[in-house]
Amino acid sequence: QVQLVETGGDSVQVGASLRLYCVRSGSTYQSRCMGWFRQAPGKEREGVATISSDGSTNYADSVKGRFTISKDNDKDTLYRQMNSLKPEETAMYYCAADPCHATGQITPMTPPRDFGFWGQGTQVTVSS
Repeated sequence: QVQLVETGGDSVQVGASLRLYCVRSGSTYQSRCMGWFRQAPGKEREGVATISSDGSTNYADSVKGRFTISKDNDKDTLYRQMNSLKPEETAMYYCAADPCHATGQITPMTPPRDFGFWGQGTQVTVSS
């Protein structure tokens, strides 16, 4: 089993930067692949950034160049640095993990249902 706890969400102004944290506990193997998703009110959950078992990263087109995902295995923590935030990025942000047995690879296009473990989410609100 894997437990994920997100922190770092806040209310910020447009153009601000924010760093989210996801602390992982439990099986390292079960969380070889990890990612950040977000869900705005009335919208489907969407992938934002992912890191695969080999450390490779992928980003949704909407955040490329502004968001960075990274992982510190010694601290069991997944990070996401978000810069130049926009009001439309107001959402609940979730950390997800999966063993990704088949390929060891995930992308932001990987369906949320394919992730076995989820955190409770942290709210990010961007005001203009």
